[in-house]
Amino acid sequence: MTLQPLVLPSTDDAQEWAEAHARDGLAAARQLVDDLRTSPPATTLELLRQWDEISRHLGDVAAVASLLANVHTVEGVRTTCEQSEVEVDRLGTELRQDRALYEIFAAADPAGLDATAARLLEKTLDDFRRAGVDLDDATRARLAEINERLTEVGQEFGRTIRDDVRTVRVSPDRLAGLPQDWLDEHPVGDDGLVTVTTDYPDSLPARMFVHDADVRRQVTVAFLERGWPANGPLLDEMFALRQELATLVGYADWASYDADVKMIKKGPAIPEFIDRIAEAAEAPMRRDLELLLERYRRDVPGAETIDTADSVYYEELVRQERHDVDSQRVRTFFDFTKVQQGLLDVTSRLFGVTYEPVTDAVVWHDEVTAYDVLVDGARIGRIYLDLHPRDGKYKHAAQFTLVDGLADRQLAEGVLVCNFSRGLMEHDHVVTLFHEFGHLLHHVLAGAGEWTRFAGVATEWDFVEAPSQMLEEWAWDADVLRTFATDASGEPIPADLVERMRAADDFGKGYQARTQMFYAAMSYWFHTDRPADLTAAMRELQARYSPFAYIDGTHMFASFGHLGGYSSAYYTYMWSLVIAKDLFSAFDPDDLFAPEVAGRYRDRVLAPGGSADAADLVADFLGRPYTFDAYAAWLAR
Repeated sequence: MTLQPLVLPSTDDAQEWAEAHARDGLAAARQLVDDLRTSPPATTLELLRQWDEISRHLGDVAAVASLLANVHTVEGVRTTCEQSEVEVDRLGTELRQDRALYEIFAAADPAGLDATAARLLEKTLDDFRRAGVDLDDATRARLAEINERLTEVGQEFGRTIRDDVRTVRVSPDRLAGLPQDWLDEHPVGDDGLVTVTTDYPDSLPARMFVHDADVRRQVTVAFLERGWPANGPLLDEMFALRQELATLVGYADWASYDADVKMIKKGPAIPEFIDRIAEAAEAPMRRDLELLLERYRRDVPGAETIDTADSVYYEELVRQERHDVDSQRVRTFFDFTKVQQGLLDVTSRLFGVTYEPVTDAVVWHDEVTAYDVLVDGARIGRIYLDLHPRDGKYKHAAQFTLVDGLADRQLAEGVLVCNFSRGLMEHDHVVTLFHEFGHLLHHVLAGAGEWTRFAGVATEWDFVEAPSQMLEEWAWDADVLRTFATDASGEPIPADLVERMRAADDFGKGYQARTQMFYAAMSYWFHTDRPADLTAAMRELQARYSPFAYIDGTHMFASFGHLGGYSSAYYTYMWSLVIAKDLFSAFDPDDLFAPEVAGRYRDRVLAPGGSADAADLVADFLGRPYTFDAYAAWLAR
């Protein structure tokens, strides 16, 4: 059977279509639930299949709603989809708290189920327990209220970050140091000033290249102040609600509740991991920080500390002077159009897929492109690339599910949502593009399984970054880069420049790891301590873990969107990186496209989705359990 992709609506029809898509999907799920209650299937396998069909309907509604709420150009569509998300969560909570349904599953006999179906039954029963199905009516009602309010608070938190684009207006003479292409794209206004926004294509070059320290500081402060003060009380409420939910269902705190379904398993193991990374990064941090301060003191004699208003600029100077890497020259090799095609070519060769442009696909903005993903000529999925900033759009970089792929039921479809320059790119953004595309491929390649619960990027949440972090390695290989990184004359990026870029990138990785641990500690302790003064708590954690001084009057946590999605588990980025470095150790640096190892990785780590524990997938690929060794060696070098 040939599976057809979802047909999206035109802009004029989008709101009516979004309402109908949610209404019909929720109605279908409710009907299946009613059927299950009145006529439970005769076998456990049939029961699981019917429950999975309910999950499919709910997942389809939630995925479309989440995507369009973050990318659609019409505010009314975004608002409609946010409400649909609330309705899906409300029904999901209702089902997980339904004792009659729970009793049907609790009585189900697992005998005869294959390993994946037995895993689904186990996780379904755990979902009921974590939702409080065995608690009294009043407590279940309160849990339902909490879940619904958490969805609303999370939406408002994210919406505030998305919509709060701040600007700095300065005279053009104060922008000396910026690349000419950036200046050409930012004409002087009628008042003689240039507008610099907090969107990434504006703010990152300004912080890296502008010689005027005051302008860099203005841009940095504007960036750190996004979401403040509106998100302060929302975060307080979010943390309180999560704590209440966790304790009502029998956990010590939210971090323990959240960790229970992750690789790390125990909440208190999170700060232990944070401190382990911090200790490993201590010596590299001090080594590189002293080099950074040495360069900073040439311009600011006697300085004992440096903050992020200056650190990005002085990192660039250190890389230029010590490693002969000029990021302005580097970016001339990374024209966005060529980078995007290069990414497709690289991943096509690595994973044995081809991409076929879909010129007649209906999209939500004219800059969005669509591709069918094929293996041996057969379509296995469809991807959409929405890669440039605009008003009302999600401000970071992420893969969004559009449709979960299921064998003989529906085609895997995913969307990459980023905010890159339309012209020349910083190499850091090239790496980010490879990273996020890794999530997209994971979603598509894991879209041929039997169960919705395990489709796509459905592994434990502290593993999902590892495959994407590993794919970043291909954006650092000179031979790979030379296939698409060419300057305006068509000259490929020199291999010796890439070698120097790698050496320059190694500079600062110790204090970057410590900065990540500052963020991870903030996400953990905000949830467990729930401090009354988030700014004071942030300052204390920054002083403990980060090498960079706090900038007075800023409230970075208000725009730290991961407090919404990752909640207390931002440690997962570093946890995943430890695994990613071990995964990459299986590849031959001199033959990154070796088909045997690439195919084995694709089939044993990516394609299974969430059908097995991540640790088992990794061990199956590596032939052994993962270790800390590869990461420690990389950090120390």
